[in-house]
Amino acid sequence: MKTDKKTITSLKKARTLLDKIITMAENDQYCIDVIQQNLAVIWLLKSTNLQLLEGHLSCCFVDAIKSDNKKRQHEMIQEILTIVKTAQNK
Repeated sequence: MKTDKKTITSLKKARTLLDKIITMAENDQYCIDVIQQNLAVIWLLKSTNLQLLEGHLSCCFVDAIKSDNKKRQHEMIQEILTIVKTAQNK
């Protein structure tokens, strides 16, 4: 899967925000300010995860389902179920 520019940009923003949070924590900044920034990173990463999943479903998953390879189709479905279950538990 080719990752689009928007997704890469979102991941870079998350990294920048995370660096900011680390600096804030190291400088003993106000807890609520650190928490708010942390929540922003969590939201951004969840959003980015959905972008990645959408890309996967649009290309890799569709290609596998269209193929005649029943084993690969089953594996792809299991991968998606695993991701959904993992996301629900977080």
